[in-house]
Amino acid sequence: MTISIWRYSHLTLALVSSLFLIVASVTGIILAVEPISHQAKGYAVENLNEVSLATAIDALKSTYDEVLGLEVESSGFVKASVLTMEIETLDVYFNPKTGEQLGEVKERPHVYTFATNVHRSLFLKSIGRFFVGLISLLLLIIAVTGLILLAKRQGGFLKLFSKVHKDYFELRYHVVLSRWFFIPIVILAFTGVYLSAEKFNLLPNAVVQQTELAVNKTVQEYKSILDIPFFKETSLADIRQVEFPFSDDPEEYYLIALQNREVAVNQHTGEIVSSGDYPFVTLASRLSLVLHTGEGNVIWSLVLLLASASILFFMYSGFVMTLKRRKKGKRIAKMTDKDECEFVILVGSESGTAFDFAQRFYNGLVQIGKKVYLTELNKYTNYAKVKNVIVFTSTYGKGEPPTNARKFSALFSKIKQPNITDFSVIGFGSLDYPDYCQFAIELDNQLSVAENFNQQLPLFKINKSDFNSFEQWMIQFHNKVGFTIPIEKPLLKKKKYKKIEFEVLQRTDLNVDNTFLLRLQPKSKIDFTSGDLLAVFPNDDEMVRQYSIAKIDESILLSIKKHELGRGSNFLFNLKVGETLKAAIEENEDFHFSENSKNSIFISNGTGIAPFLGMISKNATNNITMFWGGREKASMEIYNSVLEKEILNNENIQLFTSFSREGKKQYVQDVVFEQKELVLRTINQGGTIMICGSLAMQHNVLDVLENLLEGNKTISFETFEKSEQLKTDCY
Repeated sequence: MTISIWRYSHLTLALVSSLFLIVASVTGIILAVEPISHQAKGYAVENLNEVSLATAIDALKSTYDEVLGLEVESSGFVKASVLTMEIETLDVYFNPKTGEQLGEVKERPHVYTFATNVHRSLFLKSIGRFFVGLISLLLLIIAVTGLILLAKRQGGFLKLFSKVHKDYFELRYHVVLSRWFFIPIVILAFTGVYLSAEKFNLLPNAVVQQTELAVNKTVQEYKSILDIPFFKETSLADIRQVEFPFSDDPEEYYLIALQNREVAVNQHTGEIVSSGDYPFVTLASRLSLVLHTGEGNVIWSLVLLLASASILFFMYSGFVMTLKRRKKGKRIAKMTDKDECEFVILVGSESGTAFDFAQRFYNGLVQIGKKVYLTELNKYTNYAKVKNVIVFTSTYGKGEPPTNARKFSALFSKIKQPNITDFSVIGFGSLDYPDYCQFAIELDNQLSVAENFNQQLPLFKINKSDFNSFEQWMIQFHNKVGFTIPIEKPLLKKKKYKKIEFEVLQRTDLNVDNTFLLRLQPKSKIDFTSGDLLAVFPNDDEMVRQYSIAKIDESILLSIKKHELGRGSNFLFNLKVGETLKAAIEENEDFHFSENSKNSIFISNGTGIAPFLGMISKNATNNITMFWGGREKASMEIYNSVLEKEILNNENIQLFTSFSREGKKQYVQDVVFEQKELVLRTINQGGTIMICGSLAMQHNVLDVLENLLEGNKTISFETFEKSEQLKTDCY
C-alpha cells in the first residue's frame, strides 16, 4: 500500500470528523479538569488497604443515627449516605477511621454537566451518541494511519523515537506530540468506541448472576461488627459500594459490591449468603470509564487533558502542513509544450520542498528565455528536443521514493529518449534521518548506466532544504552550461531577537587577506559559548548578519572578512574601541564542543577558524587536532596571538596549516587526506570532527572523509555522516 493512501486516508478522515473532534476535544479538556479539581479537595483517605470495612461501619454508626450506604470512590474519597435529624438524606465525605465528617457532597458544577452532555451525545440523545461513537472510531483510525505515516517518515517502527530534525514549528511538533500522545489518544478513542457500544447494547449481557449459598445455622453470631471476621478482614480498598440493611432483622443483609463480585452478607454472623462474579464485560466497562475520564488519578487526568489539547494542535498543524504542501506544490499555469523544450525538470516531492526548489529553478530558466518543461517523475515520457534533464527529488521513509516518483523506475526502463541527454540529480533530505537521500542515490545510479544519458554533474545532496547549498550547486551548473540563471530566494520568516549592548574592546587592522578580529564585551549578563552566533544589524536595518563566536575570557572574539560592498563587515570594521553596538546571541547547540569526546578534529578555512579559537582556549584535557587553510602564511598572522598562547601551554593540541598560494599550494582537504591515519583513528575511536568555513570546503572535506571511510569496518561514511560525531557550520 502506498504512502499516498495512508496520507489521504489520514487527511480525509481528519477533515470529515474535524468539527466533531473539535467539540469532543474542547469538552474533553474541560472534563479532564474535573477529577483534578475534585482531588484538590483533599478528602482522600491514605492507605485504604489498612482500614477495615468493620472500622468504617462502626465509625459511621457511632456518628449517625441511620446510615443508608457507603461508597469508596476511585479518587480515594469515602462517601456515606445518611439520614439527618430532619429525616433528610445527606451525602457526606467522612474519615472511615473516626467517622468525622470531612465535607458534604456538593451538586456537580453546571459546567461539567453541560460538557458531559455535549461530549456524550451533543444533546442529540441516541443519534448524538451514535455520532460520538463513530467519531471515536474515526479518531482511532486517524491515530493508526498517523502512526504508519510517522513510521514511514522516521524510517521504520523501530526508529519511531529517533531524532526529529528541525523543521518549521507545526511540522516538527506534529511529529513530536504524535509520539508522546499516540497511546493516550488510542486509549481515549478505543474506550470511547467501547462505551458507545455499551450504551447501544452491542456488548454481551453484563447481568450479575447471584448464586445462593448454603446457610450454616450453627455459625456464631457476634454482638459487634468489629468482631465479625468478614468485616474485619475486608479492607476498604476492596470495596466499591455497601448498601446497609434497613433493620436488625437477620433476613436483612449488607449488599456489598467488591472489586470483582457482589455479595450479600449476614449482618450478625458475617456469613456470605449469596455471591455473583462480575462478567468480563462489566469489568471492561468499568476500566474503560476510568481510562476515558481519568477519574481518581490526577496524573492520568493531566495526560488526558494534554492529549485532548494535542488533538486540537494536530488539527491546526495538519491544516498548516497541508496548506504549505499545496502552496509549494502548486502547478505552473502555462508551460511550453514538452516536445519543444530542451530543458526538462523532473520532480519527486512528498512535502513540497523539492517542488519549491524545482519551481524556482524553472522560473529562472524561463526568465532568461529558455524553453523548459517541469513535471513529476511519475509522468516521465518522451521529449522530442530534450538535451538536459535535471531531477529534484526527496526520499521518503526508509529509502522509498516520494508518492509522485514511485513509477519512475519502471517508466524509465521502457522509454528511450531520441537525443543524447545530459542529466543532473539533486537530492533533498536530512542527515538526522536514516537513508539520507537514498532514492536520489538510486535514481542517479539508474541514469548513470542508461544509454544516451551523460552525467553532467555528480549527485548533489542538500541537507534540511539549505538554500545556501543549492546556490553552491547553481554555481557548478552555471559553469557547465555557460550562462547564469537568476534564482529567487525564499522569503524567511522574521525572527525576533533579544538585542543587548556590547562594548568594543579591540579591533585589529586589516590582515593581508582583508580579515580582521573584533573583540566585544557584553554589557549585561548573558549565556553563550563558542560555536554560537552573533546576530548583527548593520545601521539598525532589519537584515541580520550572523558571525560565529569564539568565547575567550567571557568576551566575544569574531573573525571577519571585510568585503568591499559588505554592509555587515564594513559596519563592524568601522567600529572604534569604546563604542557600543546592539546585537543578539543565537544559540547554535548543534555546533557546540563535545566535552565528552576525548579526541576532536577541527577543520576550517578563512574566518571559519573563529569558534575553534574559543574552543581550544577552554579545553584542558581533550586531544584536539586543528586543520586550517588560508591563501598564504601571512593570512595566519592575525590568529597567532591566540594560537601560540594556547598551543604552547597545551600539549594536547596540534595544528596543521595549508596555504593555497604558496609553499606546497595545498587546500585544507589535502592535508586532511595526508593525515588519514590520524583522522581514521579519531573517527573509529568515537571522536568528533567539526567543520566550519565555506560550503565548498565542507563538500571537499566530506568527499575526502567518504574516500577514507570506504571499506572501513568500524563505521561507514553513511553512518558517520548521520551521527553526532560530525558537526558542521558552513556558509
